[in-house]
Amino acid sequence: MTPKDEVLLRTLVPQVIGVLVRRGNDFAAAEDAVQDALVEAVRHWPEHPPRDPKGWLIGVATRRLIDAARSDQARRAREQRVDREPAPGRTEEEDDALRLLFLCCHPSLSPTSAIALTLRAVGGLTTDELAEAFLVPRATMAQRISRAKRTIADVELGPTGDVAEVLRVLYLIYHAGHSGRVDLAAEAIRLTRQLATGHSDPEVHGLLALMLLHHARRRARFGDDGRLVTLDRQDRSLWDTDEIAEGVRILQQALAANRRGEYQLQAAIAALHDDAPTAAETDWAQILEWYDELIALTNNPIARLSRAVALAHVLGPDAALAELETLEPLVGERHRYFAVRAYLLERVGDRAGAAEHYAAAAQRATNIPERDHLTRRAAVLRHEAREG
Repeated sequence: MTPKDEVLLRTLVPQVIGVLVRRGNDFAAAEDAVQDALVEAVRHWPEHPPRDPKGWLIGVATRRLIDAARSDQARRAREQRVDREPAPGRTEEEDDALRLLFLCCHPSLSPTSAIALTLRAVGGLTTDELAEAFLVPRATMAQRISRAKRTIADVELGPTGDVAEVLRVLYLIYHAGHSGRVDLAAEAIRLTRQLATGHSDPEVHGLLALMLLHHARRRARFGDDGRLVTLDRQDRSLWDTDEIAEGVRILQQALAANRRGEYQLQAAIAALHDDAPTAAETDWAQILEWYDELIALTNNPIARLSRAVALAHVLGPDAALAELETLEPLVGERHRYFAVRAYLLERVGDRAGAAEHYAAAAQRATNIPERDHLTRRAAVLRHEAREG
């Protein structure tokens, strides 16, 4: 099967499941039937490509559902529903996919379950791919998906859902990163694009812009040796200018609605970083203003940590260190707190103190490349402190 066919299948999966569920089928049964249809597609499409791929998948999945019916009466009723069902138009296709996305991100699910079910049912990823991406055994991932299906078995697939919950799940998927064969950041962007085509909420478009503006830097994030490269040291010629331009355009359209939200404000900050030709030319004063607006909206302590970095560039590291003291009761055990404090101590010339805090941040970090970077930075500053 060609890569083009694989992309097409992933696009059609949520639409087909949505059609089957809309026709009255149980979600878990519909999802299983579509997975069976995908197996058949892999077998038959290379030699016998269908003229109507979506109709082919619906037909095969429907036959699987009919075969699984326990009685002739149930089978006949299901066949009659299929015969009567008109072919969906473009709007119905989008609605089916969106309803399925909202269902997979239902608030009754834990974040890990919602992520797994969304990537399986809407993203079209296999259980093996998900297990590899999240570094868990296949059996563990299969159980996670099965529990999620049971949890939402009795949930009505209505026309609307909690968009904030969907955005939270997509945001978590994006930050899960890239492990194994699946680029989860790219999957999150694809799913957010899908949501944005059928939803006018400015925050949906704000999240898409935020993802694009961060994803544009991906090629510069790691050196040839695999080591993490911080934003101020990245080779900006490696940044994807087309992705940046698209992110800025989407962000401007979202901000024009004058209903600002957390993702739009984060995207505005990311856009200013992407707009700077060099790290030295970063407009920190405007970034600080965006952080002020973000914190006024959310009072998020992690955002306040990032604001301290911006404050250091505008008013100096001493002012930022004083601000950091007020945050210690809130985030004093987070690795990010120690990393920011280390950065500020380094800027005031306290190499020994910075090394100590970088080491403390490394001990608490869960991301391996970031942990290694913090460990190396601590070692360098310890050496400089001894030499100095």
